[in-house]
Amino acid sequence: MKQRIKRALSRARYAAMGAAIGAFVGGLFSRSTASTGAATGALVGAIIGEKRHSAGGIIEEVRGRREGADGEGGGLSRQLSELREKRARADD
Repeated sequence: MKQRIKRALSRARYAAMGAAIGAFVGGLFSRSTASTGAATGALVGAIIGEKRHSAGGIIEEVRGRREGADGEGGGLSRQLSELREKRARADD
């Protein structure tokens, strides 16, 4: 549950920044373009927030395993596949 809340907040933060930037750029042209720019910016920001959070989490978990494994961790590809399986189970 904590992970889902964290992911939602990440998406919301990036969506808000994207909306602000989109509205600013659109507002330079007209009011109608400002609202369209805000909506588009929010969508792009949410997508970036989701991708960035997912990639960053996997990288940090692999680094933590690698440092704590003391030679027992196995190959990086195996660790990544285990993490993907773990995340898939957690999302279900």
